[in-house]
Amino acid sequence: MAPYESAQRTAGDEDRPTGRRRVARYAVPAAVAGVAAATIGLVPALADSGDPDLPKITAQQLIEKIAASDQEQISGNVKISTDLGLPSLADAAASLAPKGGDGEGGSAAAPDKKLMELVTGTHTLRVAADGPQKQKLSILDDAAEYSIIRNGSDVWAYDSKSDEAFHAEDGHAGKAPKEDRGKHEGVPATPKELADEVLKAADETTSVTVDGTASVAGRDAYQLLVEPKGTGSTVGSIRIAVDAENGVPLKFTLSPSSGGKPVVDAGFTKVDFAKPAASTFEFKPGKGTKVTEAEDLEKLEKKHQKEFGKEGFGKDGFLGGLGGDGPTAKGKDGGMKVIGEGWSSVAVIDSGTKGGVPSSGSGELPPEADQLLDSFGDKVTGEFGSGTVFSTRLVNALMTDDGKVYVGAVDQATLVKAANSQK
Repeated sequence: MAPYESAQRTAGDEDRPTGRRRVARYAVPAAVAGVAAATIGLVPALADSGDPDLPKITAQQLIEKIAASDQEQISGNVKISTDLGLPSLADAAASLAPKGGDGEGGSAAAPDKKLMELVTGTHTLRVAADGPQKQKLSILDDAAEYSIIRNGSDVWAYDSKSDEAFHAEDGHAGKAPKEDRGKHEGVPATPKELADEVLKAADETTSVTVDGTASVAGRDAYQLLVEPKGTGSTVGSIRIAVDAENGVPLKFTLSPSSGGKPVVDAGFTKVDFAKPAASTFEFKPGKGTKVTEAEDLEKLEKKHQKEFGKEGFGKDGFLGGLGGDGPTAKGKDGGMKVIGEGWSSVAVIDSGTKGGVPSSGSGELPPEADQLLDSFGDKVTGEFGSGTVFSTRLVNALMTDDGKVYVGAVDQATLVKAANSQK
């Protein structure tokens, strides 16, 4: 039976500040969620009866339940599968980034490369949290384990495969606002982090309903269904399974409008809301473990950025300024403006470059970047002129030959229309 929808809509557009994220520039899924869920309208609906049998609840009540959740202790396993239709960006980023163990001061344990691995494929994570000062996330594979541990002001990352550790001190640890507690720096990895990205804003561009119930990791849950109302978006739907007892999101599934398997599917396979043992958040590097301090790595990154600039990569790195000096602040929001509303909105950035994207095989780019361009770049033309569209299953970007970048969780036709509207 389809859920009943009333005509009432409730706006819930409270802005949520985000904490400082050391590796935010590598967080492709975070960017996806931010663009795809620019605005969301809440349409209350009664839940279908299902298995398990739970009391009826409206979408607004379920949203409020998520927001009011004060569960600070949690541990368990999360399975996350991501299929953006991208080549191996983790390998490409690794080849462009400073290498660990090569005498240049890099670290195989630095979060940029490791968290980038979550952009593609299927991974098993172990997560634990005990309030805002103690969190741990581990990426597990058959032969090794990678962990990020926050304990008070200390943040450690450890890669068992290379026996390397990364250390940073965060003077603001534990002072994050309630809605940001338990979040990990960089790529959103848990269902709650992903759900928070979607539920940041609200208007009438989206239908939000309660669509039955489910059992996730042995817990009874309501299913919140988020669907765009307009056309042009690459997002088909977002389904969030919410714990019926405490309001914690247990599973997050983002399906594309083109059909097929989900773009992002992240959910607990095992979960426990008891207080984790204090030893969970303790870490001390072993004898012989190579330790890299964050300050030293930042100095190395600045050195490499200068080298990239000399070779034509731009002072902000490859994606920050192809062939030039990076984005220029010509929009009212620090160089960016938005065309359209809701799910079909398109962000416009002036890259400050002319001549478009350097061509593949031109010698202007490293081999890894050439491979990236060849894999998903298509030439397009319109009233705006000409440019190149880079496509994924969710986020698409048009780079025009006059230096503009149009990006959004929209199809190619919507990008071209947005570019034409600026002429």
